[in-house]
Amino acid sequence: MSLYTALALLGLATGVTATTDLRSACLSFSPRPHADISFTAATHYAANTHVNVSNVYSSIDVSNLPSFCRVELVVTTNATAGSTALAEVWLPDDWNGRVLTVGNGGLAGGVTVTELGHVAVPQGFAGISTNTGHDGDTDDGEWAGPHNDNAIVDWGWRALHLSVLAGKRVVEEYYGKPANKSYYLGCSTGALKEVQDFPEDFDGVVVGSPANWQTHLQAWSVHMNLNTQPSTSPHFITEDMWNNVLAPEVMKQCDSLDGLSDGIINDPRICRFRPQTLTCRPGQNTSTCLTAAQISALHRIYADYYEADQTYVFGGYYPGGETEYYKGLVGKKQFAIGLGYFQFMVLNNTNFKIHDYNATVLQLTDQIDPGQSNAINPNLTAFAGPSHNGKLLQYVGWADQLISPGNSIHYYESVHEFTLANTTMDIDDYYRLFLVPGMNHCHGGFAANAFGSVEQASNNNPPLSFDPQHNILAAMVRWVEEGVAPDTLTAANYKGNNATNGVGFTRPLCRYPSTIRYHGGDPNSADSFHCE
Repeated sequence: MSLYTALALLGLATGVTATTDLRSACLSFSPRPHADISFTAATHYAANTHVNVSNVYSSIDVSNLPSFCRVELVVTTNATAGSTALAEVWLPDDWNGRVLTVGNGGLAGGVTVTELGHVAVPQGFAGISTNTGHDGDTDDGEWAGPHNDNAIVDWGWRALHLSVLAGKRVVEEYYGKPANKSYYLGCSTGALKEVQDFPEDFDGVVVGSPANWQTHLQAWSVHMNLNTQPSTSPHFITEDMWNNVLAPEVMKQCDSLDGLSDGIINDPRICRFRPQTLTCRPGQNTSTCLTAAQISALHRIYADYYEADQTYVFGGYYPGGETEYYKGLVGKKQFAIGLGYFQFMVLNNTNFKIHDYNATVLQLTDQIDPGQSNAINPNLTAFAGPSHNGKLLQYVGWADQLISPGNSIHYYESVHEFTLANTTMDIDDYYRLFLVPGMNHCHGGFAANAFGSVEQASNNNPPLSFDPQHNILAAMVRWVEEGVAPDTLTAANYKGNNATNGVGFTRPLCRYPSTIRYHGGDPNSADSFHCE
């Protein structure tokens, strides 16, 4: 029974309390039987009531949401193997007619309830999310094996795709009509595989710093670890040195190149950082300078990663994120996602250590492509061509500590090249990339990092407004439904990365390949910057 049918039967038109009717419609909802979808529960939350939902990966504990119905499902992903995924559909009472799927991150296995509550429901979207076929936090790879191939495929693509189909079915049955449009919003894992292999799933996709080249991303993460590991080696660089020696020197050399010394490097590609200026002098305290081994390590860290046969593997770090890089891939702690990926997904060998990595392991990884998770096909014509007319917005922080922003540029350029060589299409008509100066992975950093994507409002960094200029999701909706493509976005920095402290400054986000440049005036206002 659909929501609207239930409301009619309950007598909404004759004065029965709307809140009671909506609650009753939710609690009485049960989707029609389907071989691959099992209904678990439906729970109604009145407006501004306490919502406290959690799993091993994601949680939300708030009392300010509009009223909605939470539907829980089990989706069969492989009937022969008996594999399943959990999915949830959050159905706002005041529905805008659209569906929004929110993504996951890393190796995580948990419905992303945080973003269902902080992004989807408050803006009127029916929200969909999956646990990707297993339970586990971002860094946990033990669920994958050894030899749990079905779970790896679920994580790689299958659970998301099938959960989207199941979620759309629930939306149609609940509201009595299908969604007008389907959108995706996520950062890191997911989405581009859908765009390439299942183009009908979404009309518009917003993806941040995608982990779309898993075989090379995880190889690069180990490569970056090895540049400074072990912590007893002469090439190790302490956290204090990253923060108090390297970071100030990078800013000294490059901060003003964009026209303003503000602690942000707007385009680090023009920064030719020379770590040699920090070379230790005779008798100098080595905690305040760099040795030859450390300088050599930094040259590798800031460079693209090529194997000995000149195979391009991945981009490097860019100057400007030094205060976060130690916590990313070049600190004392080994990166758990990369280690787990090779132990449980590639080699099925729990004794694998990062120092066992070599070019042969990379070749094997490319051959296996665990879970078929790589999403590097540059041909997006099925998604973006006239038969579907899908749109793709991508963003990445220049100071990303977990996935090189060079990866986003590399994929965009590969799509651009394919489009020019094989179609009459214009990439600007369907795919736009925005680089965010100073922002870390998905959010954070000293940056204008609040523009309406995931992990922002949930970390006290909401967009200044839900209008298309300040909210990337609204910008996507306008592009899909009105044909107005975003040339710029206006992002906010909140003091201390917390909206309760007030706005520190605003900046435009520019469409690649243009970059931000200061043109005079109030340095805290986006109006003082142009995209060139």
